[in-house]
Amino acid sequence: MRVLNFKTVFINHPSLIEEVLVTNARKYSKGRVLRANRHVFGEGLLTSEGDFWLRQRRLAQPAFHRARIASYAATMVDYTERMVQGWRGGEERDAHQEMMRLTLEIVAKTLFDADVERDAQEVGKSLELLLEIGANFRRTIFVPHWLPTPTNLRVRREVKQIEKILYRIIAERRASGRDAGDLLSMLLSAQDEDGSRMTDRQLRDETITLFLAGHETTASTLSWTWWLLARHPAVEAKLHAELDAVLGDRAPTLDDLPKLRYTGHVITESLRLYPAAWGMARLAVEDHEIAGYAVTKGMGVAMAQWVVHRDPRWYDAPEEFRPERWENDLMKRLPRFAYFPFGGGARQCIGNAFALMEAALILATIARKFRLPLVANHPVVPLASITLRPRHGVRVTLESRQPKETANSFGEQSVVAD
Repeated sequence: MRVLNFKTVFINHPSLIEEVLVTNARKYSKGRVLRANRHVFGEGLLTSEGDFWLRQRRLAQPAFHRARIASYAATMVDYTERMVQGWRGGEERDAHQEMMRLTLEIVAKTLFDADVERDAQEVGKSLELLLEIGANFRRTIFVPHWLPTPTNLRVRREVKQIEKILYRIIAERRASGRDAGDLLSMLLSAQDEDGSRMTDRQLRDETITLFLAGHETTASTLSWTWWLLARHPAVEAKLHAELDAVLGDRAPTLDDLPKLRYTGHVITESLRLYPAAWGMARLAVEDHEIAGYAVTKGMGVAMAQWVVHRDPRWYDAPEEFRPERWENDLMKRLPRFAYFPFGGGARQCIGNAFALMEAALILATIARKFRLPLVANHPVVPLASITLRPRHGVRVTLESRQPKETANSFGEQSVVAD
């Protein structure tokens, strides 16, 4: 069929998705939408190709190794605790905006050792506009970014606002000469074969992807999670029971995550129903076949997590929010790519482990102290932009909760909310 006037093949079987993303990955390049956004992301990990992408991926990978990610856990919890200290029961908030601000500050601190608290509101507004504009795929692909249209001028203005902060962070680190052992330090010390180092523009391209995509995706995941929990009180109660049993009256740590199994299942199920990466596309770079269907050079191949994750061939009651479905090792029994919220193959999201740990720790830290019931009559609908986000945010009323000791199935002595 044709999508935006381009010939496109849609595939929704896990084995065919694996063929595109893994087995025959060299026969494809990135899709048109991401390529059309290079004026925003530059030649960073999200948009670059070939040997250059491979080199940059190798440079960034150490920042996401298991041991390095583990060192970020305390910062994630500390920043979340600091946020909820300013919350009061009865206040009305936009959970999506709160999560955007929080995850922005966390990614800036953990990956760039930078404090952007004073910039968070400006960056948030810029990102909101960029993603709102990015939802119009036809405009993104067919209107050249260099044309001085009102929309393109807005995009340039918002990108410059974000660049101003990034270049400041880069300049401050260059001037200090300090090696913080974070991603920015690794990129600054990296050398080409001829001994040359990355320019500020190259650093900008690499950091903007992780700075923006690295926090907005987790923020959207958490926003959908709060919305789902508010609509499913039995799930919320089970989550609270686990948090109270494992944590009592203290904040979570990295060591708690293996015990917070249901908390992890809530995140997994939220990502199944509302994956931040809701769809993917590739462009064929040579003629070949998929399942006997001829794919010619330049043809698009589209895969949608939104569709596959709701396929009754793989999931019972696929439209229902049921974290319990993951309790008996469902993940191991599913075909590969029946669940792929972070993509797959060589270009799987570099920050998937970072994002899962961050989401679980933030969820546990907040849900231990607050419920987030929805504000009546506020519309919450998906906006399918580069990521899947709530178009009008998620308006909630903060409701404080305190645990009390009791006995239940989560432990010998645990707690349950008032």
